Amino acid sequence: MKTLVLPEVGRLLETGDPWEPYQLLDPEGQLVEPAALYFAELQAQGSPATTVRSYGQDLLRWWRFLWVLGLEWDRVTTEDARDFARWMRLADKPVRVHWRRRGQIPAVPAESLGGQSKAAPGSLNAVTGKPTPGTKYAASTRAHAETALRAFYEHHLHRATGALLINPFPLDRSRRAARAHAHRNPMDPVKRERKGRYRPTVPRRIPKRIPDQRFDEIFAGLRSNRDRALLVFWVSTGARAEELLGAMQNDVFPGQQLIRVTRKGTQEVQDLPASSDAFVWLRLYQEEAWGKGAPRGRDQPLWWTLRRPWRRLNYHAARKMFVRANELLGSNWTLHDLRHTAAYRLAQDPDMPLTHVQWILNHKQLTTTQLYLTPSSDEVIESVLAHHARRERMRENPLPAPAAPAYNSDSLKSLFGGPL
Repeated sequence: MKTLVLPEVGRLLETGDPWEPYQLLDPEGQLVEPAALYFAELQAQGSPATTVRSYGQDLLRWWRFLWVLGLEWDRVTTEDARDFARWMRLADKPVRVHWRRRGQIPAVPAESLGGQSKAAPGSLNAVTGKPTPGTKYAASTRAHAETALRAFYEHHLHRATGALLINPFPLDRSRRAARAHAHRNPMDPVKRERKGRYRPTVPRRIPKRIPDQRFDEIFAGLRSNRDRALLVFWVSTGARAEELLGAMQNDVFPGQQLIRVTRKGTQEVQDLPASSDAFVWLRLYQEEAWGKGAPRGRDQPLWWTLRRPWRRLNYHAARKMFVRANELLGSNWTLHDLRHTAAYRLAQDPDMPLTHVQWILNHKQLTTTQLYLTPSSDEVIESVLAHHARRERMRENPLPAPAAPAYNSDSLKSLFGGPL
């Protein structure tokens, strides 16, 4: 297991067919039938294509593990699942080589040419305080893989597919066959219960927001009115990146300062209020794009690429735009951090009810919204340093000692009369 390296064989193919958006293919290019059946089950449960893709990536990694060890998917045991969990925890992530550079001589390191080298994997960014991606699989990635594989085998175990007799990814021993939150009082808060035996503990992460000064610096580095409009919409509506990019031209209502988005997961259509600056930048972008010949119409996408041929702006292109803006500051903020920034600004407003913030962010649980009431590390450090400064001033300028207690002169006059 120490020297195990997963070969880059097989792939997850995006078909463009809404009935079968993704296919898992083996090294010979043949369809992996068990995965196809499970993808159909996910669709029937109402999962979007992005969920199918996410689960498909986990299944592809698992099938590569089986292929390199020569194991059959329906004959694996809990020991094989245990070894896979150990491998994901201890092994380095495989380095993906771009298809244009496969078979070429490795490039010369940037530092040997006098250029700047990339940050070390797992190191903290000096601007944001966020870690860069490490060489190991993150706990959240391993937890997602365990959930996907346990659900995959649970589905086929219920259907009695192949020679499958057990689920190699079992529940935790403390749970056994009991369902989650069994016999819970509905008046009590929902407690976290460990589910899978090989599911790692995912550390609780506090959402990171972009300070106002840094946001202004990023905004100043943007190159087009489209990018400025996108950034202001993201930080004023709290919408997810994909939700805003999916808007059409008839989803904008400048008179009411509203933009209509389709929510991720529930597919609920919701009107979100935005700042007036967002609509100003949007109008400047639209006039500029229409003048260059961009498609115009109520049923046309709202966001287009800046170069011909005109294509709808997707998440990956928007992410590249934001990465370029981050490079000016040496930061590593993400598009989702703009949603965190909007949530923090709303939650910290004393005149904004937290339930209204929950509605804007489309959170199912109010406890999720309450995360944005947590102070940032910078705020805590500033508060503690101010506490130490106050104590230092008290030591240098102590308060005068209180006067010794004495009789009240008015009380003595009432008792004995006349001057004392």
